[in-house]
Amino acid sequence: MLKNYIPQDQPLVLASASPRRLELLQRYGIRPQVITAEVDECMDDGVTPELLVMDNAERKALAVGDIAPADALIIAADTVVVLDAKVLGKPADADEAKAMLRALSGQRHSVYTGICLVDNKHGEVISGVQQTVVEFATLSEADIDTYVAGGEPMDKAGAYGIQGQGLFLVERIEGDYGTVMGLSLPLLRSLLESRNLALGVE
Repeated sequence: MLKNYIPQDQPLVLASASPRRLELLQRYGIRPQVITAEVDECMDDGVTPELLVMDNAERKALAVGDIAPADALIIAADTVVVLDAKVLGKPADADEAKAMLRALSGQRHSVYTGICLVDNKHGEVISGVQQTVVEFATLSEADIDTYVAGGEPMDKAGAYGIQGQGLFLVERIEGDYGTVMGLSLPLLRSLLESRNLALGVE
């Protein structure tokens, strides 16, 4: 169980305002304190998606680490959608959301989620990235207009949320579902396990 890897002697902080990430942790009995900090997400096309999401996650975790309890373990994450080597972040408006969905229609794309752990108590920083491939159904203009009108795409990378109505846009996925939601639980478990091994925690 994921909960077995969570340290019991430290406050756990989720450095994200995303209700989806909090929901994923709560499903497994993990109830972190939520603390966020203003961090501009980098969208530099000059770096790989893997480095991009890990860097963004680390900057979020370190920013929250400065205001979190001194002994806290902080979890931060970042997610991007990549289509034909182009990074799709969160749409600025409804028109951009529609353009993203038209581009994704009938295509395969990759979703990358980076996670960073900052251990204030022991001074450790650990990060990693997970990739999942998603194939979209062919969408009509009516499909796109209806989905965007509902408002769901506006705060999500690639303009869709697989945990909501966006699931109906998807034909299939190859890989970890949580990665597409914004928090890969297998990756989080692996990072926690690495941290515990490094500290000699059983």
